[in-house]
Formats: sequence, C-alpha cells, structure tokens
Amino acid sequence: MYKQTSTSRTILVTGATEGIGYPTARRFVDDGATVYLHAPDQDSGEQAMTRLVKDGAEPLRLFLVVADFTCLNEVACLGDALAAKLPALDVLINNAAVAAPERRTCTPDGVELTFQVNYLAPYLLTTKLMPRLASAGGKVINVSSMTHRGATIKWKKLAGDQYWPLAAYAQSKLALTMYTKSLADVGGAAFTALSVHPGVFESRLLPVYGRVGQPAEEAAPILTTLGSPAYPVANGGYYEGLNLAKPAALVENARARMRLAKLSADLVRSALH
Repeated sequence: MYKQTSTSRTILVTGATEGIGYPTARRFVDDGATVYLHAPDQDSGEQAMTRLVKDGAEPLRLFLVVADFTCLNEVACLGDALAAKLPALDVLINNAAVAAPERRTCTPDGVELTFQVNYLAPYLLTTKLMPRLASAGGKVINVSSMTHRGATIKWKKLAGDQYWPLAAYAQSKLALTMYTKSLADVGGAAFTALSVHPGVFESRLLPVYGRVGQPAEEAAPILTTLGSPAYPVANGGYYEGLNLAKPAALVENARARMRLAKLSADLVRSALH
C-alpha cells in the first residue's frame, strides 16, 4: 500500500466523478498529492477511479469515498471516517453541487434539496473535518457561483413561497459564500477558507447559467492554484477565477452570518450526534 510521505499533501475533492471535480482531482494527483475522491454512490465512484487510472493517474495516490449528500447521516459518517483515518487534511474542496430541480423537492432530512446538497452537506462535512484541517494549516475551498450576488436567504421557508429553481440555486451558493467568511473567522490562523466562482464550465450545472461553457478541464488549474500552499489568498475572500472579487452584501453582514450559523446548526443537529 502507498504510504504518504511528509511532502505529500492530502486532498479531498467532493463531487469528483464528473464536471470540474474530476479534472481537479486528476491534477492534484499529477502534482504528487494523495487524493480522496468523493462520489455520491459506489458505482459512479468506481467508474471515475477506473477512468482516472486509465488516463494515467497514479492509482496508489487515489482513494474513493462515498456519501449521498441528500442524506445528512451519510455526510456525517464520511466526516467521522476521514477524521479517524487522516492525521491531517491539507485541502478540502467543497465542489459537489446540483442544479435545482424544476419542482420544489425535499430530502429525507426535510430540507430543500438544493440547499442541503450545495450548502448544508458541505457545512456539515467541513465541521467534522476542521480539526484535521487545523492540523495541516490547510485550506477550505468552497466552489461558489456568481449567481449568489442576486440571491437572498429565505429564513423561514428555504424554498420560498413560490419556488424558482434559479433562486434556489443562488440561495444555496449565497449561504456557502456567507459560511466561508464565518469559517475564516473561526479558523483564524489555524486554517484558511475561501470561496470561488471558477467560471462557467461544461457540467450538469451549465443550464443554470444559460450559456456556453468552457471545457471542464480548464477549471482545474484555478482550483489547484488556489489550493497551493505557495499561493497567497485572502482568508474569507470570494474569488472569481484567481482574482479577489466583491461578494454579495450579506456575506459581509456579521448579523446575517450569525443567523445562518444558528439555522445551519439546527438543521444538522441530529447528524452531529
């Protein structure tokens, strides 16, 4: 079995079976990192692993982990398993996301599906892995979207009185970007957190943007560069590509972030125990 050396970094990429997650995982492996490739189910994960190895990725640097983000207990179990196995985690890339379904849909946990997969599951997973990130002085990279600027948080009813898929998606990315700022405050000097809109790429999320996307492979250099220990970033910052950008006003609103933190903790409470 491959034994990690002191110079080999450990990376977790969620949603790594397709879209921008797949080439990002591949690039980290090629750079010499040990990569934990997250899949929503065993079959898609094994297929992705097979493709990566056939494409030339070093198999001894790849590990498959599985969790369905529509089930908070599965996310919590994944976080616990990784926290028990890994002494440190250098980079966590919260990339897994879905485009909102046409009709309002709730998960078995009773949460609007888009909000849970795109925000609440990353929130829970990151919470579980914070001690390992702190051990490495690592980075959390939350893959956001420029659509977050036009969003608001429906505090009392996350899907709103009138459901609109784009609004649900934008809300989930706003929450993730707000959380990034709060996470940076919590992490302090222990680890770094940033959110990024890498661009519009060919993936299942492309219909959200309503325009032609770039090849997914072109996102990988952006995410791996931001994840490099040699690349300086603003803790809590929002990036568009490699450029620091201005986020939505709610991201800078400490009161709103505290309200989101309370809502999030309440929604994942049962999965934390």
